[in-house]
Amino acid sequence: MATVRIDDLADEVMKGLKEYAQLATDDLKEAVKHAGDTTKDEIEKTAPKRTGKYRKSWAVKKTKETSDSIQVVVHSKDRYRLTHLLENGHAKRGGGRVAARPHIAPAEKKGEDQLISEVERKLR
Repeated sequence: MATVRIDDLADEVMKGLKEYAQLATDDLKEAVKHAGDTTKDEIEKTAPKRTGKYRKSWAVKKTKETSDSIQVVVHSKDRYRLTHLLENGHAKRGGGRVAARPHIAPAEKKGEDQLISEVERKLR
């Protein structure tokens, strides 16, 4: 008859939990990166196009990464002054208004939905 010490059993359980936590962290980081890319791609598809420079100016930047977290930002590299004006509309110089062309908020919502579904799928 073999005997198992409680300490040995607890160590094995902790080892398994740490391994699972690391795998879950890696999956979450990958999901965040994919969501950032999806948001950028969606903005590029739906952004107003006159010359195309505004559409092409979008990028994803990893701003912070630690062993257990990651932070990415989707931003317009050189056309950042236009984002608020195009998204929300603005007053014209001679009177009247330019209509809003929402393209950032819907893309953000799509990226958020993708992140939630991917995290749920990977953690099952």
